[in-house]
Amino acid sequence: MNTLTIWWDAAADGPTNMAADEWLAAEAERRGSLLLRFYGWTETTISLGGFQKIDEARQIEAIRGVPLVRRPSGGGAIVHGSDLTYAAAVPKRHPWGASPQVFYDALHGAMVETLAEHGIRAWPHPADARSRHDESLFFCFDRRATGDLVMAGPASGTVSKIMGSAQRRLAGVVLQHGSLLLRGNTAVAGSARHPAVSDIVGGQSVPEETALSRAWGARIAHGLGVAVREEETPVVRGGDLGIEASSSRFRDDRWTARR
Repeated sequence: MNTLTIWWDAAADGPTNMAADEWLAAEAERRGSLLLRFYGWTETTISLGGFQKIDEARQIEAIRGVPLVRRPSGGGAIVHGSDLTYAAAVPKRHPWGASPQVFYDALHGAMVETLAEHGIRAWPHPADARSRHDESLFFCFDRRATGDLVMAGPASGTVSKIMGSAQRRLAGVVLQHGSLLLRGNTAVAGSARHPAVSDIVGGQSVPEETALSRAWGARIAHGLGVAVREEETPVVRGGDLGIEASSSRFRDDRWTARR
């Protein structure tokens, strides 16, 4: 537990990314330590929460024709392609693995500090604030849960959610998916388009994804009191990891339409 191991993966399609995240969870349990993976998307993709209904997705005109993949974690749908996407996995015996909120707050709190280094003010949605954690809302960025990151919105008096995460708690490990809406996605519009950090800060520069993720990873490691270890071989290129074979489940319509 004396290191935080991080992978930076190139862009991949939805099923490959979901399979790689499941591998990350199994590997975190095997190693007994927190693991973190950053990755991109080969095309704009909607990731559905594990419990969302496929019929609801098919009825939303704003995402018609956009590829869908179902996450193993819960939460609302996310439009990927211009966000900073991560997966983190931690054994339940780890200090951050025992409580869902502890893990959530630790990672999001480190992002608040990282954004502040770039002159960007964000804060956690407080527990005593009016909740919008309503599962009837399809998109993740329309919901609010304790610990989600928000910013003063582009319109006066508004508050916009800019980061959210969702978990899947397995027998011995917790897998957490998350997204920081760094830049607006021009491939979607209407209800699928949410204010991004770049929209909110206006003319202020927004950090590049790799630099931001490295700074965030360092903050997370500092919070744990451990060193960062960067893996040279990306997860999705590890031919012996079985990622391609396991991605077939996420390509199967029976998985995508399971609810």
